[in-house]
Amino acid sequence: MRIDIPSERKLVHEMITPIRWGDMDAYGHVNNTIYFRYMEQARVEWITSLGYQVAPGRNSMLMMNGFCNFYKQLSYPGELILKTSIGAIGRTSMDVYTSMALTTDPETEAAIGGATMVWVDLTTNKSAPWPDDILQKLR
Repeated sequence: MRIDIPSERKLVHEMITPIRWGDMDAYGHVNNTIYFRYMEQARVEWITSLGYQVAPGRNSMLMMNGFCNFYKQLSYPGELILKTSIGAIGRTSMDVYTSMALTTDPETEAAIGGATMVWVDLTTNKSAPWPDDILQKLR
């Protein structure tokens, strides 16, 4: 089963990351779990580029669910272009997507995944409305 990716998304961040030897499994390709680590690193770099910390503080953006559509096997050596985009923004949640392509073939997606991110008040462990300054940066 593949998850449908909305065509209307806003690109908010782009980065390049290496495929490491240790990312591969016994079959000689990047293990499926590593794609989620790539997406996590892309989200972390995006969040910090907005001026926020991902380390626990009073408030934070937390992942509530995640998925990945795999299209092409990846293997070492190589470099990936990770493009983070956002979809729907709700009162407390937001859909975030990360596409992955080799730098040697940037037009061919190897995978694309997504996550629902929620703004959380960590003192109460409850979702909270997005701060106005985040919404201004995203819109």
